[in-house]
This record gives sequence, C-alpha cells and structure tokens, in this order.
Amino acid sequence: MPKIRFILSKQPDPALEEAAIIKRLKEFYTALQDKRQISEGIPQEERAAHNELWRYPQNELPKSLEIRIRRWAQKIRRRHLKEVEPTRLSREDRAMLQGCRDGAEICHLRSAHHIDEIATSLHAEFPWIAEATTLVWRSLHLNLKEGIPGARFAPILLDGPPGIGKSAWGRRLAQLLETPDMIVDATGENASFGLVGSQRGWSNAGPGRLISLMLMRQVANPLVIIDEIEKSGTPVSDKGRAFSLPNALLPLLEDLTASRWTCPYFQNQFDMSFINWVFTSNSLRGLPEPLLSRIRIVSVPSPTQEQINELVLREAEKRQLSPAISAAITAALAGAFEAGHQVNIRTVKRMLELGSDQQGRPMLH
Repeated sequence: MPKIRFILSKQPDPALEEAAIIKRLKEFYTALQDKRQISEGIPQEERAAHNELWRYPQNELPKSLEIRIRRWAQKIRRRHLKEVEPTRLSREDRAMLQGCRDGAEICHLRSAHHIDEIATSLHAEFPWIAEATTLVWRSLHLNLKEGIPGARFAPILLDGPPGIGKSAWGRRLAQLLETPDMIVDATGENASFGLVGSQRGWSNAGPGRLISLMLMRQVANPLVIIDEIEKSGTPVSDKGRAFSLPNALLPLLEDLTASRWTCPYFQNQFDMSFINWVFTSNSLRGLPEPLLSRIRIVSVPSPTQEQINELVLREAEKRQLSPAISAAITAALAGAFEAGHQVNIRTVKRMLELGSDQQGRPMLH
C-alpha cells in the first residue's frame, strides 16, 4: 500500500538518542587520541604504551571520562527534545509515534472495476441505502480519476429510523474498502475526550481512540462511524468549559484544518484529511448547523417488505436454515407488515436467531 506523510511535526532524531550520542563521543575520543599520537610522532607499536585508553579491556574509557561523556550526551539529548517536543513525551508515547515516523499507509483502490464491485455488493446487501452507496461510488471514482491517493469519500450522514442497518452499512463499507473501522457510540461517549484525547495536565490525560487506532494500525484512512450523533450531549467542566463531540469533530471534517490537525495530547500535527466519516442519526433535530454544513445528509427509508424478504432468504442461506423455517419467518413478517407494524433489521435478526436455535435443538424421542 502507498504511504503518506502522517506526522507533520518534527520528530526526535534516532541519531540523537542518548546511547547513540555516547557511542559517537567515544569513537571521537578514540580517533582524537590516535590523531594526537600521530602528530607527536609516536610510532604505531608504541602508541598503546603511551595511551591510557588501551589499558582497559575492549577500549573501555576511564570512569571519570565515562561520566563526563554521559553528561554531555544527556545535555545534547535534552536540548534536542526541547526543540522538537513542545511537551515532554514519555518513552511509551514516543514508541507509539515511532511506527509512523516514515509515514502511514493508505488503503487504496486497485481500479475502477474495484470501485464498481464495492458499490455492487453494497447495493445487493443494502438496497434501501442506495443513495448513500451511489454518493460513495461517485466520490471514489472522482478521486481515482484525479489521482488522489487512497480510498476516500466526503463525510456522510445517514438519517433514518432506528434499526435499519445504517451502522451495518458503514461496517460493510469498511470491509469492502479493506480499511480499519471504528465505531463511536455518541450516546455513551458524548464528550470529545474519548475520540480526540485530552491535554496533558488533566487527571485523565491520554491520546484519543482515533489517533491511537491510526498509530497502532499505521493507517491514515480508517473509516469512523459516529453512531446516533444527535444524542451526544455537551459535558461542562467545573470552570464552565464545554466539551461537546460535534465541536471536536469540526476541524476534522474540513480538509484545510484536518490536514494539519494538532493532537491535544501529543501536541504534534497530523494529517487527518484521509479519514472516512460515516454518521448515523434518527433525527436531525438538535444537531448544530456548523456540523451539518460539513456533511452530506442522506435520508434513509425503512426497507420495503420485498427487501426484507430478500434479506431473510440471504441470511437464511448463510445460516443454513431449512426452507420451512425461512418460510415461517417470511410469513410472520408479512403479517407484521399487513398489521402496520414497524419492521426493522433488528427484528429480522432476532427472528433468524430464533430460527437457528429452533433448528439446532436436539430431537425429542
């Protein structure tokens, strides 16, 4: 997979690690001693006798000199870290960043045919979310045509009734794009800390889930699903500061600001512009206008009876259910539609699970 420059801030130079500095200083001292002896005209066979260095095994230096060299190395290292790190990082934090020092991979699209296959699979499995699938299909084709690296599409919000497969559509899209995915439940994680992290100095300071995923997987274009975004609250600190999830997302949804986003924990700049965003909601009421202006909104209807029947037959085949059980589920769902009940994907899954349990029961004698 191709790579992009992910960490934009200057990183500590491995050549300026304390151990590397000590090694170079020792080598410089050894070379300096040889140079001095040569300039003094001491024959090569007599240099070892005139140089205190060679009285120690394996060119070990005198203890006093070892201490001085170590102090020099520590001073050089501290000065270097002060230049590249606004906030001192622990060894564990530097190890997290080290994997992306030379860039992060981006899951890419092999060809236009590959994009068509992705759209075809989504249309077959989620025909009622066809509008969103078409938007993604067009966006991927446009990026491929313009030579934009990686699989990337504009942020999209799926608005519709609960339980109709909006989050499942996002997870399936991530599978087809072969990119890591992350689901954020806005109802349980309504503060920005969990997603983007918190600044050092707080009692619960730490990197957010998003940057941790990208650093761990070393991938710059994961797919992030923010589930039920309209239910995110606005926690307020004791000092009156608000930490809402929508406000934290705003700079990540604009290419200009996302391409140079500063992590509050690491205090490093990262290129977050390749992230793919899928939002879901049951209602647009209460969502701030600045957030809605950055997202393509798609109204997702409930699946029709015909689409539900196709889903039942497809899932029944995967679970290897008998035709009798499949027919019973289809008949029960038809009765629910006739009675005017709301039928969603969660209901279908529960019925399929009951069918699997029924088929798996041992025969009574």
